[in-house]
Amino acid sequence: MDPILQITFFEIAMSLLAVCTIYELAKVVLPDDVAGPGGWLIDTSDDN
Repeated sequence: MDPILQITFFEIAMSLLAVCTIYELAKVVLPDDVAGPGGWLIDTSDDN
């Protein structure tokens, strides 16, 4: 059986939830010059 066929919807949903949680936690924990308005890793400003 192909290994890709063994991945369930629940595993995909939990992975997406984990990524979103880590992203939100990084915005809160990291300093503003890293993850804030104009940050080099996560830019939270509204400018396009």
